[in-house]
Amino acid sequence: MMSPRLKELEREALTLPVTERAALAERLITSLDETDEAENERLWVSEAEQRYRAYKAGKIPSRPAGEALRDARAQLK
Repeated sequence: MMSPRLKELEREALTLPVTERAALAERLITSLDETDEAENERLWVSEAEQRYRAYKAGKIPSRPAGEALRDARAQLK
């Protein structure tokens, strides 16, 4: 879930010209590659735990895995 600050940054970023948004996106993606494996693992575990808590609290919906995979495969075609 996005924090209010992150939502604000997103709103601002989306007002940038496309070339500047692309440059920003490239820089953000590159910055992810700068983290080491242990940090990546920690970040993924933290995200998974946050999503699981939100799911258990009824804040996000769920659906059967087969349905989700079918939809994902359809989008790849």
